[in-house]
Amino acid sequence: MQELVEAIRNRKAILFAGAGLSMNLGLPSYGSLISRLAQELDFDPQLFQLSGDYLSLAEYYYQVKGKLGPLRSWMDTTWHANSIDISKSFLHRAIVELKFPSIYTTNYDRWIERAFEHWNVPFSKITNVSDIALAKEDRTQIIKFHGDFDDDDSIVLTESSYFDRMSFESPLDIKLRGDVLGKSVLFLGYSLSDINMRYLLYRLHKQWELEGFQKARPKSYIFLTRPNIVQEGILRSRGIVPIVAESDNPMDSVKTFLLDLLKEAYGKTIEEP
Repeated sequence: MQELVEAIRNRKAILFAGAGLSMNLGLPSYGSLISRLAQELDFDPQLFQLSGDYLSLAEYYYQVKGKLGPLRSWMDTTWHANSIDISKSFLHRAIVELKFPSIYTTNYDRWIERAFEHWNVPFSKITNVSDIALAKEDRTQIIKFHGDFDDDDSIVLTESSYFDRMSFESPLDIKLRGDVLGKSVLFLGYSLSDINMRYLLYRLHKQWELEGFQKARPKSYIFLTRPNIVQEGILRSRGIVPIVAESDNPMDSVKTFLLDLLKEAYGKTIEEP
């Protein structure tokens, strides 16, 4: 892990943050989202969930409703409830303190941005190509890789939008390809069952393979809360170093991991609220 610490200290590491980070705040699961779709479509939630995966169910919802606006509004309101206190999130505080030059996230919510605001750290949010042009290089860039509640068209939720994302040729994809060429990537908050994450890792690996410079590629890492010999082997074959938690408690293990990174990289520690 020392190479990751050095990369963070030298601002040569970027973070890719997944749903596990938001779940620390008690945000609803995708199962809750699908139940909401069923409710709006007058389906029994259990029967609706048996009719397809999340992407295809969201696709059907869009075909019937013709838009995502009302659903996006519900998600925005539900996932940003007044009862959530970002100041009590140790994980978000640690991420702010680690000073990543870029944070990519597949989460739609705004809690990473609100963490930077709460602890008075400047950032630039990037959702589309115009944001890239306006982003400032001297502050952390938060890239909403699967969209943002401020822009309905940016949200990757339906099967069609996911297939479009799989082309890996959008402005955000091109930016990512540029960012990872000279930096390590740390994946945090992702499940190995997450096809989005696995596809992304595959595409990044193929990019280096096609360029023919695999030996010059900076190491990238993924923090796993549970061991999985099969998936760990696949990850290593794609140039990703698995860091497996030593604790059986997923939340405690992530806290310990981030605290260790912060202490080793900057000699700092933070107290839990």
